[in-house]
Amino acid sequence: MEEGRPVSRGLRALGDRLRPLLHLEDDPWRIALSLAVGVFISVTPFWGLQTVLSLVLAAAFRLNKAATLAGTWINLPWFAPFVYAGALKLGGALAPELHGLGGMSVALLLGTTILGAAAGAVTYVVALSVLRRRRLRAPAARAGESTPRAA
Repeated sequence: MEEGRPVSRGLRALGDRLRPLLHLEDDPWRIALSLAVGVFISVTPFWGLQTVLSLVLAAAFRLNKAATLAGTWINLPWFAPFVYAGALKLGGALAPELHGLGGMSVALLLGTTILGAAAGAVTYVVALSVLRRRRLRAPAARAGESTPRAA
């Protein structure tokens, strides 16, 4: 079994999950947008429906389904309490006049919408940058492999 700190193992596992996205045959902006929509959905409080919701949105907007699902599955269960606590606090700060269970639900929905939009925007920018750099490097690497090296 691999030793190391839990954070580094978690980041490595996340990288292993997302690495196949680099090899999808689609435009970089479409893959990045698909991943960002999935991340947005992953922050919503609709547990149990997030996968179905991501597939419906991917089909409706003609996004890459694999990238959308990957984005949706980024919000792992052990992150959820922190995400939802932050979203509830943010929503409560933006709508302090809401009280009771109904008010808490509205605050959670408001907070997750804002956090999801922010996380999706950051995901889009980072993913687009990584995908574009990767695509620029790929032809040069393939060209270097096909030409014989001078001795």
